[in-house]
Parts: sequence; structure tokens; C-alpha cells
Amino acid sequence: MNTKLLQPGPHYEAMLQLLRTAETLWNSSRILFSRWDLSPSQFNVLNLLRDHTSGLSQTELSEALLTHRSNVTGLVDRLEERGLLERHTVPGDRRAYRVALTDAGRKLLQEILPVYYQAAEEVWSPMSAKRAKELVAELDAIKIQAEVIAQKYGQK
Repeated sequence: MNTKLLQPGPHYEAMLQLLRTAETLWNSSRILFSRWDLSPSQFNVLNLLRDHTSGLSQTELSEALLTHRSNVTGLVDRLEERGLLERHTVPGDRRAYRVALTDAGRKLLQEILPVYYQAAEEVWSPMSAKRAKELVAELDAIKIQAEVIAQKYGQK
């Protein structure tokens, strides 16, 4: 047996730290959005719809959120109950609809976004803008590599 495989490689600690950081960012955003009685996922739905005045389908939302379509249904239901978004039927397809922000949803986003953007700048302030841009590129390369590896090990 190859004992080399029983020990983590030099990148393992970076992976763990990235996962810890992502979890901390998610939990911190949960606290931030709670002042508006929103979850991070609900905010993400509202934010995605901001630039789509004609709305998005539930499938488009699930793809953009990287979550299953069934999870989007609950998010949309809760936001619709609060009057922050609405469903519009698609002409010619009674089963399809598009989800769009209401005026109340737009107004809430206008209140949230300055606070959210400021918080993001504060969180990332230890890093220069140049380094942040480099990190985005590095993380994108890691994401692509993770997808390749998932495909490789996901095959039977």
C-alpha cells in the first residue's frame, strides 16, 4: 500500500481554510440579512432578479443559485408571501411562469445593497483590490479543476 496517499498533500490546508472561510462568510451573511428578516438565499433570489425586469424562470433561478429547482420553490413562495416578488404566467404555456421583483422588493434591495456592499468591502479590506482580482481568477481555476475531478471520481 502506498503510504503517501495516507497523508494530506501541501494543498489540503488551503482547501480546509477555504471551506472554513466560506462557512464563516455564509454565517455572517445570515446575521447581516436577518435585520431584514431574510436568509442569504432569499437575498440572492432578490439580487438575481434585480437586473431582470421581465423576470426569470424557476429553472433559471435554480441554475444561477446552484441549487435544485425544488429548493427555489420554497424561496419563491416565502418571498411572494411577503410581497417582494410575484409570478407572471408565460403566454402560450399555462404551466410556466416567470418570477419578478415587485416595487416592494426593489425598494428593499435599495435599502440592503449599500449596507451589503459596505460590509463586503470591510470583510475584504485586508486584501488589496489587485490581490482580490487575482484571487477571483485563482478561485475560478480551482472551481474548474474541482468540476473536472468530480467528473473523474464520479464515474463508475
